[in-house]
Amino acid sequence: MTGVTRTPTHLTQGGKADAGIGASTLRPDGTLKVTGEFAYSSDLWHEDMLWGFTLRSTVAHAEIVSIDTSEALAQSGVYAVLTYDDLPTDVKNYGLEIQDTPVLAHGKVRHHGEPVALVAADHPETARRAAAKIRIEYAELPVVTDEESATREGAPLVHEHRTDHHAGHVPHPNIVHRQPIVRGDAEAAARRADVIVTGEYVFGMQDQAFLGPESGLAVPGEDGGVDLYVATQWLHSDLRQIAPVLGLPEDKVRMTLSGVGGAFGGREDLSMQIHACLLALRTGKPVKIVYNRFESFFGHVHRHPARLWYEHGATKDGKLTHLKCRIVLDGGAFASASPAVVGNASSLSVGPYVVEDVDIEAIALYTNNPPCGAMRGFGAVQACFAYEAQMDKLAAKLGLDPVEFRQLNAMEQGTLLPTGQVVDSPAPVAELLRRVKAMPLPPENQWETTEGADVRALPGGLSNTTHGEDVVRGVGYAVGIKNVGFSEGFDDYSTARVRMEVVGGEAVATVHTAMAEVGQGGVTVHAQIARTELGVEQVTIHPADTRVGSAGSTSASRQTYVTGGAVKNTCEHVREQVLELGRRKFGTYHPAWATAELLLEGGKVVTDGGEVLADLADVLEDEAVDLELEWRHRPTEPFDLRTGQGNGHVQYSFAAHRAVVEVDTGLGLVKVVELACAQDVGKALNPLSVVGQIQGGTTQGLGVAVMEEIIVDPKTAKVRNPSFTDYLIPTILDTPTIPVDVLELADEHAPYGLRGIGEAPTLSSTPAVLAAIRNATGLELNKTPVRPEHLTGT
Repeated sequence: MTGVTRTPTHLTQGGKADAGIGASTLRPDGTLKVTGEFAYSSDLWHEDMLWGFTLRSTVAHAEIVSIDTSEALAQSGVYAVLTYDDLPTDVKNYGLEIQDTPVLAHGKVRHHGEPVALVAADHPETARRAAAKIRIEYAELPVVTDEESATREGAPLVHEHRTDHHAGHVPHPNIVHRQPIVRGDAEAAARRADVIVTGEYVFGMQDQAFLGPESGLAVPGEDGGVDLYVATQWLHSDLRQIAPVLGLPEDKVRMTLSGVGGAFGGREDLSMQIHACLLALRTGKPVKIVYNRFESFFGHVHRHPARLWYEHGATKDGKLTHLKCRIVLDGGAFASASPAVVGNASSLSVGPYVVEDVDIEAIALYTNNPPCGAMRGFGAVQACFAYEAQMDKLAAKLGLDPVEFRQLNAMEQGTLLPTGQVVDSPAPVAELLRRVKAMPLPPENQWETTEGADVRALPGGLSNTTHGEDVVRGVGYAVGIKNVGFSEGFDDYSTARVRMEVVGGEAVATVHTAMAEVGQGGVTVHAQIARTELGVEQVTIHPADTRVGSAGSTSASRQTYVTGGAVKNTCEHVREQVLELGRRKFGTYHPAWATAELLLEGGKVVTDGGEVLADLADVLEDEAVDLELEWRHRPTEPFDLRTGQGNGHVQYSFAAHRAVVEVDTGLGLVKVVELACAQDVGKALNPLSVVGQIQGGTTQGLGVAVMEEIIVDPKTAKVRNPSFTDYLIPTILDTPTIPVDVLELADEHAPYGLRGIGEAPTLSSTPAVLAAIRNATGLELNKTPVRPEHLTGT
């Protein structure tokens, strides 16, 4: 494409013969990223491009009385100003499942920061100044911000005319989705309990806080179509939503993945994609949009804040009798992924424990708060925070060790879940708890030196707030369960194209998928799979785009399982075709071609006994084997809308944490000293990457435990802290030592026996930190994040 620079490139990975599955091969993009040479989507450039800007609402709920764009259009350097009335088709909304999100607001705005108008200009500052000249008159409306205001009689409706398929089974139009799970008789079981504990828990709104803001470049094509280079999590989902709005067939919206600076769920929904394409098609020029940090906070969904009510019972010997719980998730103004998050929160609300009698309800609300959707952990995080606090309460009331109490009730392979599904692969919950408890504890008073206190090791750090006075230590444990892959009957598949040919006298492979590499390391693993299955050293990873079939979303801990499974499957079929070529060419020269189990190893065809039959270069010669195939995991099924019964999930993952904290009880400051983790990964395809994923997920859980929260004004529904000055995330100074114990118990249903790993450590790290703080202070602490005033009572 003429004039475009720093577009995605092929990543060719050379490897040794032993650089296949199970090896800690280095990432091909790793060095480029740490040296600053990697091209992210914000680095895209075109010699003739314009800059796009999105004007957003300054209020959370209001009628749009008028929009005057004349002054903005008159500004020098402005090429286009678009509002709702300029949209080219009758398709004016989009959405992952429910198309309730306007491309540009029409008639009313439903949340603070909703897009209202677009500007294209020859310089980013020109676009911003022009947008500031757009005059919008609002007539403010009452806001709904919680369950009480959203469901009371006469409550304002966030969406007045719902026609989606969830609308028929919810008790109020401001409820997006409701999922009960009922099994056994929780009331009768409660009467048999010797002890009962209850709790109300509040989980704050967390941001994905990826460092690379939303950005992309749209280039109009000579055929009337558009080429879009963008950072996203799911190219084909974007395509499905973009094309109808533009009035174009999907083959005229050509999408290519650009460098992604983190995602964690926040790029699963659209942000600037449609806006850039609209401006490019209107002006006939390439248009680049890059959000700043303030815009980014309004440009993507967040983790659902939640309020959770739990009741557990247990016998005096420590066996759980029942669970009653109610989970209310705030979905904000649009549905996004809320229905699926509700399904996860309800079906995983029991945790990794055996509880036969349950009465569970989970709902997601429509409110005028910021839209919420996918984030690492996806509904299971909020539930884990609550049920693990309950486990500590029960253990204390029974006088039992909190780890031993959990082990006593831990699920295992063969356990029947409250949804009626049988856990049919290893579930080593008790073993993970044993391992994490057995890890050596860090030494106490590490701040003490011969020269006095090292404040870097104390709560408050370099702010020098204490030299050890009022500092107490606490230790806490938690364990969680997370589903892997898309659930509830979703057709969860992926596509891989693999080409094998001879280049420079050597057999090489090219792997082409639409998988979004967002930092998880999929490009590394795909090359490892190809080396293992095809016996080559050189593997090229083709840039992800929509010229190949869908790979699904880079979310739900699914990509190594599903797209890795697709790469493995296609490689196996390529291998069979290569072997068939060899049989036709050389089969008459050696009987092993017809009788032996044949493998591709080290660039050669060998028998399972190690005898070399031919060089792959001689087998292929001038021919290439090129296949594109889809691969699916086992089917799942929807949960029953009345009882929640159903085989809703394909796989489960488990992680356990032990947190060690030191708390300055006088100042309310917390220092997390260590966050040890034990996790079952099924099979570590790349052990180094596995540990990195576990440590990263653990750190995100730490963040929401002690510092991360988007603050929304309950009266106006306006966001108060849309910046990294006021929204805090852990830095290297806040991140503790994270020792990891990796357990590998294969799941026979998954490729190589692997288990999705990215999300599970995000679950249990948060309640482990809270448990440690409770252990240090004796306070109940039922809200995240824990703030100094919660510890000091001020």
